[in-house]
Amino acid sequence: MLVSTSEASKILGISLQGVHYRIKKGLLKSKKEDGKIFVFIDKEQNTTKPSQNVIINNDELLKAKDEQIELLKEHISWMKEQYQSQINKLEDNQDKIIDVFKSEITLLQQAYHEMKDMHQIENKKNDEILKDEDNIEFMDIKDFFAFMKKNNKTKEQIKKILLNQIKTNDNRFIYNSQTKEVIIYKSDFIDLI
Repeated sequence: MLVSTSEASKILGISLQGVHYRIKKGLLKSKKEDGKIFVFIDKEQNTTKPSQNVIINNDELLKAKDEQIELLKEHISWMKEQYQSQINKLEDNQDKIIDVFKSEITLLQQAYHEMKDMHQIENKKNDEILKDEDNIEFMDIKDFFAFMKKNNKTKEQIKKILLNQIKTNDNRFIYNSQTKEVIIYKSDFIDLI
């Protein structure tokens, strides 16, 4: 007798999946027509009078089920390993990123303290200059040029000396960027001659 898979399920007293499993294993003969699967059922195969063949098929079905469960357990175990591996990689990367940020913060703190110290030193120098201002004599650029010419320096050499001393923050030469003036403190300028 030729029946649909759902009818075969009812006749044999097994699930629809059980019918498909038996078809796949060759335990039930089937035929495909118009995209539907039909199963050949013997009149002897029914739920009221199970044959020895059906019992054997049930044992094989249980064995297949156990194999499938074992495969699923292995797959779940593999997935757990992959998941843990990814978590470990993320934690390692997170630790590396935190270490980089910590080192950057340390560098920024050091730079801040260095700038703060430099600023304090500069303020002290300015304070010392202001305290000693009464004892300091100034010289204008014309007098500086005249002094340097007396010591055999050309106009070009004098200009270079002025620029270099301003760039190197020589305390004797102070450039006011707003007024574009140079203030020169009198000295013997032996190091420049």
